Amino acid sequence: MKWKRSERLVDMTHYLLDHPHKLIPLTYFADLYQSAKSSISEDLGIVKETFEQKGIGLLATVPGASGGVKYIPKMQETEIREIMQELISELSHSDRLLPGGYLYMTDVLGNPDMMNRVGKVFATAFADQKIDVIMTVATKGIPIAHAIARHLNVPVVIVRRDSKVTEGSTVSINYVSGSSRRIQTMVLSKRSMKSGQRVLITDDFMKVGGTMNGMKNLLEEFDCSLAGVAVLVEAEHKDEQLVEKYLSLVKLREVSEKERKIELQEGNYFAEGGF
Repeated sequence: MKWKRSERLVDMTHYLLDHPHKLIPLTYFADLYQSAKSSISEDLGIVKETFEQKGIGLLATVPGASGGVKYIPKMQETEIREIMQELISELSHSDRLLPGGYLYMTDVLGNPDMMNRVGKVFATAFADQKIDVIMTVATKGIPIAHAIARHLNVPVVIVRRDSKVTEGSTVSINYVSGSSRRIQTMVLSKRSMKSGQRVLITDDFMKVGGTMNGMKNLLEEFDCSLAGVAVLVEAEHKDEQLVEKYLSLVKLREVSEKERKIELQEGNYFAEGGF
């Protein structure tokens, strides 16, 4: 079957979007579409130009016999700021206020379109870094972790509060919760990660950073290194943060349970070089 250029472009674009950060040899497309490499190169040039003009991402070319093309999801600054403002607007409703200064965010975390865009925002920040695994703690961090993993094309590992039979043998650590100062436990299956991997940890909400710090300590048990920390919402806290470097999209400045008031602003995403 001989493919028309229009058919090749549609199918090629679909394949690239479905396989971010994967190096694809030109011979793969040439064999698939039964076309010369020169024609494939021209097609990829059109896709590359369109991706960049529309802010979809970059199409990187790797030269050499073992080279090819790689789609790198990236967002423009204006689009990222729009997502931040959309989150601020959505989370500012007074009926979201929960005891203890927390926000009800389950519906936002369950919104596939919003989580997909949030995932791409964080994937943009870490696009040029080597990330092998996304780590989060059950349960509310899972949608964000999977969204980021989708755009970085890496697996997700989930830390739990207690061991499950289905996890097999596990590694557990005790850590101090940043807000309550209580001793808590984290558990992760021994099969989850390999030694030497670089891990991006994420969660939906961070107060002082006790949970994040616990996951960071857990990495040491697996001989893995921390590649970065991504937080959807951080809370302004008088106590010292237990995590020094992290990226956040929204910052909870102040809450008043009495007045039912929630004050939010943009997180440190741009201030910390997320873009």
